[in-house]
Amino acid sequence: MNRELLQAIEAIRLEKDIDADLIFDTIEQAMVAAIQKKVGEDVNINCTLDRRSGELSVTSDDELGAIDLGRIAAQTAKQVIIQSLRDAENAAVYNDFEGRVGEIIIGQVQRIEGGAIIVNIGRAEAIIPRADRVRGEMYTPGDRIRAIITEVKRVGTRVKIILSRVSPEIVRRLFELEVPEVSDGIIEIRRIAREPGYRTKIAVHSTDPRVDCVGACVGIRGTRIKAITDELNGEKIDIIRWSESEEDLIVNALRPAQIASLAMEDAGKICRVVVPDDQLALAIGRKGQNVRLATRLTGWDIKIEGVTQMPHSARDENGNLINAPTEGDGAAASDGVTADKTPGSE
Repeated sequence: MNRELLQAIEAIRLEKDIDADLIFDTIEQAMVAAIQKKVGEDVNINCTLDRRSGELSVTSDDELGAIDLGRIAAQTAKQVIIQSLRDAENAAVYNDFEGRVGEIIIGQVQRIEGGAIIVNIGRAEAIIPRADRVRGEMYTPGDRIRAIITEVKRVGTRVKIILSRVSPEIVRRLFELEVPEVSDGIIEIRRIAREPGYRTKIAVHSTDPRVDCVGACVGIRGTRIKAITDELNGEKIDIIRWSESEEDLIVNALRPAQIASLAMEDAGKICRVVVPDDQLALAIGRKGQNVRLATRLTGWDIKIEGVTQMPHSARDENGNLINAPTEGDGAAASDGVTADKTPGSE
């Protein structure tokens, strides 16, 4: 019996990842509670469970005589042990996942409840709330799913782990996984603007002038960006070259559309952008998506106009566009590389 007890304790330790001493202490406390239920709570009881032999010894300041725990006391001991081990397991899960917020985790879909996805992540269950699901993504029990941990909190005695598929941070983590230069810190991800399931714009910067930040993120023949878009179920990703010049950053962020001119108003951070008429739909994007993401990425309220919509004051006396980029303008010519034109990103 003693050997069976030790084997059971070892099995619990391995399965639940709970310290063995904590299990021994839990059993000792449960036995004290059971004995006090039998002889009275005012009686001082000490129980010791030998860590090697499994022998239980009971001592007290009072004369106890032979102790017959009985059915009620034994049930009390069982309930205390079960609850204490459950609390210990929840504490271990909390301690394990508390420091992993912002980390990508792979799990298996267990079930769908009210639109939320319950995910088995090994020693615990996590939840992807309806609001953190990407519209259009469908999962069934048994499917593999990758998500980012956004919150770990205690709810009563339980631990609740919240996952997300819509957070922009999942894009950052995927680039860290697929692009070694990002994980090594050679390429920095400065900003991300995302509409989950549709399109993301990500601004990158290389700390090493020998490394092309855009090319490295795209990968040879688009292999790196393809792996990321596949994980995001075909979501398009525009890779934007970061610039400390806000004017250049706006030009890059509106790619693949070509810019004719722009005027920035510091008051209200409004930027009025003029594009050739044949570029107007491209600059605005489907349902305004391109300009909306560019606005989020740059922090400027971007207003798009076609050339024929420009007021007369926006041209000089010869009818030429004011502030139009020249042919030698590096930002307009090359800084706005977009993943939309790389293989595998469509």
